Amino acid sequence: MKNYDTLSEAINDLQANGYTYNFNLKPKCLECASLKLQISPEDFDVDKTYRFEGMSSTDDNSILYAISSKNGIKGLLVDAYGVYAENISETMRKKLR
Repeated sequence: MKNYDTLSEAINDLQANGYTYNFNLKPKCLECASLKLQISPEDFDVDKTYRFEGMSSTDDNSILYAISSKNGIKGLLVDAYGVYAENISETMRKKLR
């Protein structure tokens, strides 16, 4: 797995490699607003996970997920460490571990 120094570097490289859509985390699914599509946990796979830790503040911590859906849509989900942990279903939590 490739290592990246910054979140923006990772996003740019993954987008160049086909992860072109942006996903939003919902309580029971991922949402792709540009396609007006919701993807259930059983319909996507997490291909790669990258963790980034801020140098000066723990508020800068984030996780980047490279995700592929069963219907061929590839995109990215950026999540802050622990921010959404209480707002998602157990199924979503397990899928994103």
